Amino acid sequence: MSVSQRAQFCDEISRRGLIQAGLGGVIGLSMPELLRLRASAAEENGTKLDTAVIYLELAGGPTQHETYDPKPNAPAEYRGPLDSIETALPGVRFSQYMEKQAAIADKLAVIRSIHHDSGSHGTSSHMTQSGYYLSDRQVRDNEMPCIGSVTARLRGANAEGVPPFVSIPRLMRFGGAAWLGKGFNPFETGKSADAKDFQVPNLTLLNGLTSDRLADRRGLLSGFDSAKRIIDNRGAAEATDDFTRQAFDMVTGDAARAAFDIEAETVETRDRYGRNPLGQDILLARRLVERGVTFVTVRANTKGSWDDHTGIADRMKAKGPFIDQGIAALVSDLYETGLAEKVMVVAMGEFGRTPRINKNAGRDHWGQVMSVMMSGGNLKVGQIVGASDSNGAVPAERPYRPENVLATLYHHLGIDPQLTFNDRSGRPRYILERRNVVHELV
Repeated sequence: MSVSQRAQFCDEISRRGLIQAGLGGVIGLSMPELLRLRASAAEENGTKLDTAVIYLELAGGPTQHETYDPKPNAPAEYRGPLDSIETALPGVRFSQYMEKQAAIADKLAVIRSIHHDSGSHGTSSHMTQSGYYLSDRQVRDNEMPCIGSVTARLRGANAEGVPPFVSIPRLMRFGGAAWLGKGFNPFETGKSADAKDFQVPNLTLLNGLTSDRLADRRGLLSGFDSAKRIIDNRGAAEATDDFTRQAFDMVTGDAARAAFDIEAETVETRDRYGRNPLGQDILLARRLVERGVTFVTVRANTKGSWDDHTGIADRMKAKGPFIDQGIAALVSDLYETGLAEKVMVVAMGEFGRTPRINKNAGRDHWGQVMSVMMSGGNLKVGQIVGASDSNGAVPAERPYRPENVLATLYHHLGIDPQLTFNDRSGRPRYILERRNVVHELV
């Protein structure tokens, strides 16, 4: 595994970079039942939903002080090394490297009072991506399915010929389907959209296949065998014919290739998002939801992770402008094109950082409070929800948890988080056990 494929966290846990198209793992679910659940999730008041989510994973845990919740009046050891700046919202300030977002703060909703009880990267990532803590901190794969996999299972894609769930450039730390089955893992690009002559190999390796071969599953899987990065054959052997057909249509049709064709964007648009891996990955996410992908995650780590134990001033200087430009371009784009009604954006890490600067001029893990940015999706934007105390240590007003953020995303997607699925042991599990939305936003 290359260095670039490793998660750059202090616990040194690496993540696989395998590419899976996801044909398999649908054991225990009949096709009529799946289709019924999808139809139920995709319809609201008799109207089929085509809503979508872009989840920006700020892996490593971003500092609240140096992003959306600066404390300019706190003592220096809490205030930190960066200045704060005014935003488009009177009386609201962001940290200095959030300049472009500050200018469009009327289109953002920042929740400054998210909290939970873990300071572990793994346990906290599992919580913010699935709504459940890990029961075993040594586990490296999902114990519960992530929100994107639940969406893939219940909603499917918003258009024919594209995957329902895509991760750029690779899945989130706990961005897998768990016992829902491999068929609901994300489709991964495998590399950044900023790569020279960017193409998704998954969609170009199988051009020699023809529809005649669909009649012979062994022949189809043999053809896929030359593209092992696309597909897990063990899971594929148990896939239903309908899922096999959908995957075949995706890799041989034009819709998915067109959706991933970032070169079709104008020079001006690509410049607007930033000519860097993060900016281009966020642009690709917008392109995908515009063309029918229902859930997209972006590993929003440029110039290192957000695990800023040392030298936080220099680390924020290196990466802050990239995330700021990418998010500001995405949000502005969604509102300018009318996609903001359809697409909800969330930028969230697994926890915040300690209120006091440490001896290495950084901040350490801190689950007690964190800031989360949301936009689009018909949210009531242009507001700050909740507050942390004067030092940015704990919630002081309207405390919320990561599950409330996920419940808000599910609400936008038309998915009832009270639904249950049987896990591997046959035990019914709720999608979320804490199911209240962030009421100020909906």
